[in-house]
Amino acid sequence: MSLYFKNLDKKWSNLFSQESKKEYFIKLNNFIQSEIDKKEIYPPMEDTFNAFKLTPFNEVKVVIIGQDPYHGKGQAHGLAFSVNEGIKVPPSLRNIFKELHNDLGITSRNNGNLTEWAKQGVLLLNTILTVEAHKPLSHKNKGWEIFTNKIISELNKDESPKVFILWGNNAIKKSDLITNPNHLIITTSHPSPLSARHSFFGSKIFTKTNDFLERGQLGKIDFN
Repeated sequence: MSLYFKNLDKKWSNLFSQESKKEYFIKLNNFIQSEIDKKEIYPPMEDTFNAFKLTPFNEVKVVIIGQDPYHGKGQAHGLAFSVNEGIKVPPSLRNIFKELHNDLGITSRNNGNLTEWAKQGVLLLNTILTVEAHKPLSHKNKGWEIFTNKIISELNKDESPKVFILWGNNAIKKSDLITNPNHLIITTSHPSPLSARHSFFGSKIFTKTNDFLERGQLGKIDFN
């Protein structure tokens, strides 16, 4: 996987380089390579680190934490909750767009590709970065969580204020890693159809995020 560390900014590149030398990451790399040889793995390897390529460390304003990539063909492209253009919008993302409409009145979303959010400083971070086709959480406890916990911890240390958006119990557990008072943590239920009604709908996440960024003179995110 180190082959695809290219096209990262210096901060991400240095961090990735350090982690790649650790025992857990070497084991993770070996596991992924063996899986690719035998099975269909998503996203494509060249897309695995897209979130970091599109959102340089020093430009991160918002962190949205997902669990693992979509496991259907053509869906995942390295950004949590996002799908490639031309792919049907999954239920959780449909609910994110519903809340976006209820909160900010945005109705212009015609596809599920969130690349423009990433380019503005929204790090769309899954805690597990790969998955076997049609087997959700198949790469759980293989080492990805150690890696992404390190990412969250490094972002927490950074003094520039950030919004951490934690949807659902799995993401909310990551709040233990976010201790810097400069940052804002927003927690709700997950946007999936099973739980969105509990506290996701009506949470006004996007307004709260932009209000915080404006107070810090960091510039709003255009969520169109």
